[in-house]
Parts: sequence; structure tokens; C-alpha cells
Amino acid sequence: MSPVSHATSEPRGEGRWLLRFEVHVPYAYESLWPFLTTGDGLRTWLAAADVLERRLGGAVTLRWLNSGTTVSGEVTAWDTERVVEYTVSEHGRIRFHLEPVGTDSTVIRFLNERAGSDAERLDCLAGWHDHFEMLEAALAGHPADWPSWTDTRWSELRASYASFGRS
Repeated sequence: MSPVSHATSEPRGEGRWLLRFEVHVPYAYESLWPFLTTGDGLRTWLAAADVLERRLGGAVTLRWLNSGTTVSGEVTAWDTERVVEYTVSEHGRIRFHLEPVGTDSTVIRFLNERAGSDAERLDCLAGWHDHFEMLEAALAGHPADWPSWTDTRWSELRASYASFGRS
């Protein structure tokens, strides 16, 4: 069974959303941290980090390799091996909070606070879910094959989120 379950979302004012995921992975947080905070790690499941200053206040530029979207901003939280947060144009606040479970498992509490229409909310829910499945595969030694990526899984996820309404 996938460690990624459906996310929840809640409105945060007109045209603003808070998306939440809780992802359970069978890896110690020390193993997971580089996948969230290094260029090599991020490329395996999320985006190319064209700029990544690994410190609070550092610059970050992420380029999604499946869509070509590029966003820039800064590192707005950095607590080594526990919390990293990027606040970037278009995608808003992206926060990963790691909680160890025993010695060989971690819960990722993920938040994405952003602006957008309801359609964009559904796009993002499906997108993050798809990327978290890619993270699971990358952790298992199977990084994303970006030239072969298609939106088939994303489309399935988006339809699933749309069927839930405002979850």
C-alpha cells in the first residue's frame, strides 16, 4: 500500500488554500532529509534546484522537470533534519516537517499554502500526490525518469480529488 493517502484542503480566504498531506515512509528521517534539501535529492522526485542556498533566508529556484514551471523565492524555515520550508512564486509556502517514528520510519507532515482557483487547488492536490509517489520510488532507488513522464497518473489523481469535492 502506498504511504501517500489523499490530502485535505481548506480555504484560507478568497482564492487561498491550505493543502495538507501526511506521508508515512519506511525510512529514517536522516535518509529522507537530502531528498528534500539538496539539488540531487530534489531532482529525483520533484524539480531541479537551479539555485538552492541551504540555510534560513537562502535563495531557491525550482524548475519542475515535468511541466517546465520555474519558481523562485527563499528558504523560510530550516531546522536541520526536521523542517524545511520554501516560499516561492506561484506555489506559495511549501513546508516539509519530518517526524521520526522509531528508528526506521518517518512521517512527513506537508503543507502548501497558496493562492488559486478551485481548479488550481485540484491540480495541486493531484500534483503533490503524484510527486509524493515519486518520492517513495526515489527513496527505494528508482528516481523519476523525467523524459518518460506522462500526466496519466496525475489525471487519475485529479479525477479522484474532484470526486471528493472540497476535502
